[in-house]
Amino acid sequence: MHDFERAGYTVVELLLVVMIAGIVMAIVVPRGLSMLDRIAVQSAAGDVHATLSLARSLALSGNAAVAIDVDSASGVLRVRRGAEVLLSRNIGHAHDVRLDGTRDSLTYDARGLGRGAANLSVIIRRRSASETVFVSRLGRVR
Repeated sequence: MHDFERAGYTVVELLLVVMIAGIVMAIVVPRGLSMLDRIAVQSAAGDVHATLSLARSLALSGNAAVAIDVDSASGVLRVRRGAEVLLSRNIGHAHDVRLDGTRDSLTYDARGLGRGAANLSVIIRRRSASETVFVSRLGRVR
């Protein structure tokens, strides 16, 4: 007696497994992408916060005005003292996010206070995720 029968799966069973896997992926993938967007935005917000805080510290330690330029088109933050660029940070490219500022620049005076109407908000976006970094007139970043 020969045993030619093989243990295996039928086409119906395989299709059922593939359909279940497809349904699970349809649920999991969008949530995973959304989580990655939130992580990128939070990381970029931390980078913006650190850059703005550094600019304020440079103004205080150098006893001279320091300006921050927000280039929304390229996603670059530039910290400069006069014409000298002290730091240029391409946050948009580094974190794959879009930056939008309520103003295109902010200047800290030698005391670390914002000059003029110095309120600034930098909105960081990636698809549906967004976060805002605020700078008050007193120069505080939050």
